[in-house]
Amino acid sequence: MAYDFQVVIDCADPHPLADWWAETLGWQVEPSDEAFIKDIVAKGFATEADTTTHKGVLVWRDGAAILHPEAPPGGRPRRVLFQRVPESKSVKNRVHLDVRVGPEQSEAEHERLLARGATFLHRGRQGPHSWITMADPEGNEFCVS
Repeated sequence: MAYDFQVVIDCADPHPLADWWAETLGWQVEPSDEAFIKDIVAKGFATEADTTTHKGVLVWRDGAAILHPEAPPGGRPRRVLFQRVPESKSVKNRVHLDVRVGPEQSEAEHERLLARGATFLHRGRQGPHSWITMADPEGNEFCVS
């Protein structure tokens, strides 16, 4: 049996990072259900400290997600969750995202992402394939190819 999954990225501030990645990938930030959050707090399953306001909207403090704009037939959209963790990033990621834009677009995308706060790390090549390794505003590595 094949399973569905989501990718989870640990971070210090999930909402701005989710916004950054949503714009980077052309995805959508998952909408917040303010009524649900208020109900959960009112019932005592969470506290006001578990929430915050982001761009004028009540959200869960410790997480934000982005969704691919199209769900696969009969399935849920692909999802990336950004999760607040207490420790800062200290070593290279063991898993990273590859943003595939095509060889004719990779340099322009590299420049666009630099202008939006990404950091250039290095270039790589294996046979005919090349990529640009970068880091998002919190230092999480990803590749553009």
